[in-house]
Amino acid sequence: MSSPGPVARALGVAAVLVALAALVTGCARFPDASDAPWRDKPEIGAERAPQPQSPAPSEPQAPAAPGGGTPPSGPCVDPDPQVVATCLAPVSAVVTLPGGQAALAAERTTGRILRVAPQTAPQLVATVPVDAAGDGGLTGLVLSPSYAEDQLLYAYATTPSGNAVLRIAPGDTPKPVLGGIPRGITDNRGAVGVEPDGTLLVATGDAGTPDPGPTSLAGKLLRIDLFGRPAAGNPDPTSPIVGSGLHSPGDACTDTASNTTWVTDRAGARDVLLAVRPGAPVGTAAAAAPAWTWPDRPGVSGCAAAGGTLLVGLSDAKGLYVLNPTAQGRFVGAPQTVLQNRYGRISGADLASDGFVWFGTTNKDGGSPGATDDRVVRIRPPSGGGSGPE
Repeated sequence: MSSPGPVARALGVAAVLVALAALVTGCARFPDASDAPWRDKPEIGAERAPQPQSPAPSEPQAPAAPGGGTPPSGPCVDPDPQVVATCLAPVSAVVTLPGGQAALAAERTTGRILRVAPQTAPQLVATVPVDAAGDGGLTGLVLSPSYAEDQLLYAYATTPSGNAVLRIAPGDTPKPVLGGIPRGITDNRGAVGVEPDGTLLVATGDAGTPDPGPTSLAGKLLRIDLFGRPAAGNPDPTSPIVGSGLHSPGDACTDTASNTTWVTDRAGARDVLLAVRPGAPVGTAAAAAPAWTWPDRPGVSGCAAAGGTLLVGLSDAKGLYVLNPTAQGRFVGAPQTVLQNRYGRISGADLASDGFVWFGTTNKDGGSPGATDDRVVRIRPPSGGGSGPE
């Protein structure tokens, strides 16, 4: 996805911060912040992904609502003007499209990927065959680094044959580019992100095994190219593994301004935020000091980063956490928890190129779903109204 210029990005992020500041319901304390070591930035080869043509998407049928009963039989309309899509299965990831006027939403339990936009019915883009048992299913989604040309998507999913990274071309069956990731009874969540140089960064759950072993792909940070091969510059050129010690990762999001990829993880006794930076060797994620910690375990999920703003969706604490990292990996200002208890369990999140915040909910996964859950929300500037806490 193309990036806006620094001035446009700064203005967009400023609008987000103004909007979010009006929604603050509480503050949190700073833990000690420190830099985690990571390896040198790899290079992507010259080989390109295929460039299929995109067919016109079709409107999906309303799914059953796992854990939350059946969606309303009539039109599912939410009175909140900031709600973009309604009556979805639990939304695990939201990725904005170029221009910021639409987004893709991933449903964990159905494997559907939907194009959502204001005042527009959701349109089915693709369906990934998933096994949603043990918190698995479709849990990660990212645009190809050359999405404007190839329209490709990359997903992390628990399929009937195991956990895998899939490449999704328009009109084609999703195809695995990296398989062999162990699946367990629990902790199958995983995430996929694109680093500033175009490398795919994959965070895998430990599949319920505290120590999966050094060669297992479970509980690891992986770097691969767009075809699933170990990325150039990996410590072991034959292996995608560049870090270990993950438990149940929620997302991997990149801030190109600071050249940092952030990874959220529910690390057992605490929730953590890891900073993946080029220029240093990888350490063990469990042993390295995380950039941020949540001892109260609010259920970190999706994240979004741009221009000195970092947003983390909280499922158990039912809010959106706002941090302001510097390019050096420190944090400035007071952290804020916004939208607390307004939309329920917030999952995947993204910052659009126009500065608006998009996120999904997962209230049908252990929450108290309302008549229009689960939803995708796009937060407007204060002049749009309707953004204050209930």
